[in-house]
Amino acid sequence: MIRIVEENKKVNMVMIPVNLRFFNGGGGGEDKDSKTEQPTEHKKKKARGEGQVAKSEEVATAAQLIIMFFFLRLLGGWVFNNVIALFQYDIGIIPHSTDAMDAIWASGYLQFLFQQVILIALPLLLIAMTTGFVANLWQVGWQPTSKPMMPKFSKFNPISGFKKIISMQSLVKLVKSLAKLGIVGVVIFFQVRDRIGDIPMLFNMDIVAGAIFMANWIIDMVIAVGALFILVAIADYAYTRYEHIKKLKMTKQEVKDEMKQMDGDPLIKSKIRQKMMETSMRRMMQNVPEADVVITNPTHYAVALRYNNMIDKAPVVVAKGVDFAAKRIREKAQEHSIAIVENPTLARALYADVEVGDEIPYELWESVVEILAYVFKLKNRVS
Repeated sequence: MIRIVEENKKVNMVMIPVNLRFFNGGGGGEDKDSKTEQPTEHKKKKARGEGQVAKSEEVATAAQLIIMFFFLRLLGGWVFNNVIALFQYDIGIIPHSTDAMDAIWASGYLQFLFQQVILIALPLLLIAMTTGFVANLWQVGWQPTSKPMMPKFSKFNPISGFKKIISMQSLVKLVKSLAKLGIVGVVIFFQVRDRIGDIPMLFNMDIVAGAIFMANWIIDMVIAVGALFILVAIADYAYTRYEHIKKLKMTKQEVKDEMKQMDGDPLIKSKIRQKMMETSMRRMMQNVPEADVVITNPTHYAVALRYNNMIDKAPVVVAKGVDFAAKRIREKAQEHSIAIVENPTLARALYADVEVGDEIPYELWESVVEILAYVFKLKNRVS
């Protein structure tokens, strides 16, 4: 902001610094609309490590209802017989009820009663736990982490808590609750409507038969509720995944920053490559004086060959290059009076097929040996 002060017909301008981020509607925060990019695999993996996954509790609930009560129908006879046996035992000890005042007898009876209840309920509990575990494993896979259990002070923020109450997530939970309530109501209505004619039959049944009839009816009702809960679970799982991806979305700048972090700054990487090429070039130029001949294209390619029958089994490429590097090799060869032979086909073949420090392949021996023989002959003649 600029303030103009007029004193004695002189105008003074006073510059006052202004932080423009306060004029940003988000108070300097990042606009959510700018997060238009899909989350990267690194972002997903990081969120997963922190326990942020797309998991719907409705999937586990629906699976547990169906599987547990399906097995309850299969194990109903076994459960019923154990319950009857427990009742018979309790009735049988009525004559000994006076012993209930004895602490040792009472302790033993309670221990027995607890063991029997656990024995009857344990299979169903194991089935429910296994089903819930498999349902959650199917959704998020296996990656245990303790981070979600770590205390976060942000959870105790009353403002954040109030925002959650009026958020879209709370509205979705309300819709899910109403949907589940509606499903239970619909199932009960149709079950009662279809079996209302069987209710008078209960008056002609004994207690055991009536109990079995009601148990089967309740099990059928719960299985039907669980089957319809699958629809709620599918919708909730799809919405949960959508919200999860939406929260993980990134801005274009975040994607760029992550790429730089993962792959390194392109500018730095190019400088490193340039330094490596320069180092390689210097090392290669130092090898040129060892060469016996340089084979050229004549201007685009240059390959320096060495053959010392004391150490080399075959001619070895000690340097090679194109364009500027080829020019440097030729200049270095001239400085050290190394023969330069023009053979475009051989120069291109050596450059393409042989790395620096490697021996030439067998199929190029004949051409190279002819050139080396010519060069050595010239050297001997000069010497």
